[in-house]
Amino acid sequence: MPTLSDFPPMFIRVFAVLFGLAWGSFLNVVIHRVPRSESVVRPASRCPACGVPIGAFDNIPVLSFLLLRGKARCCGAKISPRYVLVEAMGGLMAAAIVETTLLTLPGKTPIIHVIAIFLANLALTLGLIAASFIDLEHMLIPDSISYGAAVLGLGTFALRPPLRFFDALLAGAGAFLVVWLVFGALYRVVRGRTGMGLGDAKLLMVAGFWFGWEGAVFVLLAGAVQGTIAAVAMLAVRGKIDEPAAVQREREEILASIAEIEDEAERQEAEKEAARDPIFEREAEGVGQTRIAFGPFLALATIEYLLFGRMLIESYFRWLVPS
Repeated sequence: MPTLSDFPPMFIRVFAVLFGLAWGSFLNVVIHRVPRSESVVRPASRCPACGVPIGAFDNIPVLSFLLLRGKARCCGAKISPRYVLVEAMGGLMAAAIVETTLLTLPGKTPIIHVIAIFLANLALTLGLIAASFIDLEHMLIPDSISYGAAVLGLGTFALRPPLRFFDALLAGAGAFLVVWLVFGALYRVVRGRTGMGLGDAKLLMVAGFWFGWEGAVFVLLAGAVQGTIAAVAMLAVRGKIDEPAAVQREREEILASIAEIEDEAERQEAEKEAARDPIFEREAEGVGQTRIAFGPFLALATIEYLLFGRMLIESYFRWLVPS
């Protein structure tokens, strides 16, 4: 059976980056369609501005954006920089996985095992990127991404020794319960609003399923620190944290649909149901009160742990207990 040493490192790097770029392009479809409950398979990619199908030559990751100078060929509409950013992130994540994970494996590692590690890790990072952009725009994390990453984590635990299945299962379930109870139910009783949503709890569950308790704790703490720094920076620069326009539109659509209900009892019930939705929670001023999308910071911390977690923890303990 071929082993890692049978393939030149440069070949592995180039193949991985091209593979990551291609899937990064598909990720834009996921980010656009999943929050709208649309199929990610059909129809084929279309221009968001005029709806004309995008030709294969105009759908080459990164390169097409540069050649078209950021404008659609069909109608000249400006293409959001998000598209090329997500594509580039796909290639960058693939390259990072190769450098930090694959090329550090023993040369005698079977290539099938190497490919399995690469595909699992890339799928996790791409899912987290998609969840982050969706959360930034819609303040929600799709269950399809969270549950998919969770199942993948449990199913590939053997690729991450010495992690054991039941340890991963307990860590993921425990992490979810901690966030749901402490930052959800208890926080709502004390502060009148949720501290972290169920989507955040599910992302932390993903970290537990993938990396055990050690990883879940790291993701929660690192995500909180980085999220706080980002919130403070935005408040310092802009004086406020703006709510995403998509969230405002969704709230208006919900209110409009409720107003159309003719039966008064049914309308009142719909209003009570909507009031429990976090989208209707009252905004408050201050770092500790402003609602921000926390998912991207949990996702960032998860990727950091995937790529550098062991090194970071070992460095911390060397600093804490110098030899």
